[in-house]
Amino acid sequence: MLKLAFLSAWLFLAALCSPLLAAGDTMNIQLHKAAAADDVAAIGTLLSKGAEIDARDASGATALLVATHGNRVNAARALIEAGADVNAKDQISDSPYLYAGARGHLDILKLTLSHGADLRSTNRYGGTALIPASERGHVETVDTLIKAGVDVDHVNRLGWTALLEAIILGDGGPRHVRIVDLLIRAGAKVDLADNDGVTPLQHARGRGQGEIVALLEKAGAK
Repeated sequence: MLKLAFLSAWLFLAALCSPLLAAGDTMNIQLHKAAAADDVAAIGTLLSKGAEIDARDASGATALLVATHGNRVNAARALIEAGADVNAKDQISDSPYLYAGARGHLDILKLTLSHGADLRSTNRYGGTALIPASERGHVETVDTLIKAGVDVDHVNRLGWTALLEAIILGDGGPRHVRIVDLLIRAGAKVDLADNDGVTPLQHARGRGQGEIVALLEKAGAK
């Protein structure tokens, strides 16, 4: 009888709470949709009604990461100023800070930096935000991350620094030349080789990146 009474009480509580849980889940879904749509008014309304600011979707993304994916600056600002976690990672280790850096979403990146971005956090390749930003030619982003204090010589799991990645995966054009210059000026070790012992200068020469070769040689690279 005691077990039956306990089961009845549990079922009663579950039935009582399920509509509340469903309502919360619905609001969280709506918050993600509002973030994707850059709908600041809806974000404010949903948060005031109890939506969880750092609730995750099926991929582990928060509403802020959803906004960052779409470079929805207004939504990102509203969420960050309301207390969203700029370092919350999804299932593939992307956070709003790391993703904004990698994709060159400069406005959102600056918001994350002013609201507690973890400069030592790394992506699924073990790299800081500076490394993919350097690879993809985001000059202003690289400059911003360097000034914020990201380690210019951090080595990812591929054995590459930001300097190596700018050379190996870059196109040797004006943007990557400028990024290499910024990294050198920031004190990047120009002779820090990859896992195979190949130096930045050797990679640049092998790819015919003449302007980058000149910058590295001027900096004393061998």
